[in-house]
Amino acid sequence: MLIRRPDCDVVVIGGGPAGAAAAAYLSQAGLDCVLLERELFPRPHVGESLVPAATRVFRELDLLEHLDGAGFPRKYGAVWTSSSDSPVYSHDWQGLEVDSQVAVRFEERQQPGVERNYTYHVDRGKFDLILLQHAHRLGARVYEGVRADRVDFSDDLFPKVHFSIGRKKTWIRARMVVDASGRRTLLGNQLRLKVQDPVFDQYALHTWFEGYDRRLLSQEEGMEDYIFVHFLPVSNSWIWQIPITDSVTSIGVVTQKKHFAKSRQSRERFFWKCIETRPDLAEGLRKADQIRPLKEEGDYSYAMQRICGDRFVLIGDAARFVDPIFSSGVSIALNSARLASLDILAAAEVGDFSSERFQKFTTTVGRGLRNWYEFISLYYRLNVLYTAFLMDPRYRLQILKLLQGDVYDEEEPEVLRQMRNLVTAVEEKESHPWHSLLGDLTANAFRRASLGGR
Repeated sequence: MLIRRPDCDVVVIGGGPAGAAAAAYLSQAGLDCVLLERELFPRPHVGESLVPAATRVFRELDLLEHLDGAGFPRKYGAVWTSSSDSPVYSHDWQGLEVDSQVAVRFEERQQPGVERNYTYHVDRGKFDLILLQHAHRLGARVYEGVRADRVDFSDDLFPKVHFSIGRKKTWIRARMVVDASGRRTLLGNQLRLKVQDPVFDQYALHTWFEGYDRRLLSQEEGMEDYIFVHFLPVSNSWIWQIPITDSVTSIGVVTQKKHFAKSRQSRERFFWKCIETRPDLAEGLRKADQIRPLKEEGDYSYAMQRICGDRFVLIGDAARFVDPIFSSGVSIALNSARLASLDILAAAEVGDFSSERFQKFTTTVGRGLRNWYEFISLYYRLNVLYTAFLMDPRYRLQILKLLQGDVYDEEEPEVLRQMRNLVTAVEEKESHPWHSLLGDLTANAFRRASLGGR
């Protein structure tokens, strides 16, 4: 009798943070893991600021020493700013405290399992390479320049991952497939699971500057290496300011697609028009050197009808992409890899890779992403309310918990309920003094999609 065997235990599609972390966890535990990455690392990539919840993954994978040795700037907190002469501050805030600059330090809340009071800002090209090389050191078979084309699930035992190396096409057979293909969402598109968000249509224009003095907008010494989020008068638009090195800063403008100009020249004009609404920032950037061409990112938000099935799971951006206002992307990627790996290892022990084996993963990740999505939606709907809650001692640590990336353990955090109730009251009463301040982003794709629900 011929006994069929797979070529490996798990194929991971994609070598970004989600795929590399999954391959590291699985290989560290003794599974034979093959990772297929279509690009050659290092590669430039957006998404350079981390949140502290990522530290748990780094500690479990013994990566902290490597990251400290890489010299990445340490991120101790975050700042949200708006123009001090904005008309929003002339409103009657009915006892709520609002300010044009609000800061938070991660160390204000002790975070279980995270012994450091900082995380990192990272050059993603360098960071992703470190993580991918670490997965290889732990035993993963890593192949770059290999494009996964599709997955054939017709075999009841072993799915085949078809891939291309240049013009050569071949396949590999595994017991399990992990889709970490990023916003390419290989299985999401192949299996028609993807649900595009009809309202959260944010786009970004971003570049790097050498020599920008980050102290210009810092109200306190030591705050210059925080992440800065600058509110803009353009509806639902903001600027990120992220340290990359001592002298290099990433600057990005995020806005709705309807504001996003088509031609390269008009995009450049729009980028600087947004920057110039904050004169201090514009003056500092004009004195600095732009060292990268302006790049664009689009199709920011989407969900999946489901993120697992028989012999497959989707993790990181392949499962869900949420607007980056709170730097959640890499943390979601790493923690979804961690949670998926736990279920995959348990499934491997009993030889059962059916979708039922991944319910803990889908439930936990789904809960965390719902909380992120609600948090971001409320922020966009009435962002001054967000800063008011952050300044309120009753809610400050609850907001900080979310900002630290601890979003997975509560079904519905109390602070989100309170924020939603207040926003709803403003929405339902046109005469409310804050009604005119409501943003127009009320995305609901996540509620329609069943991410983590089945």
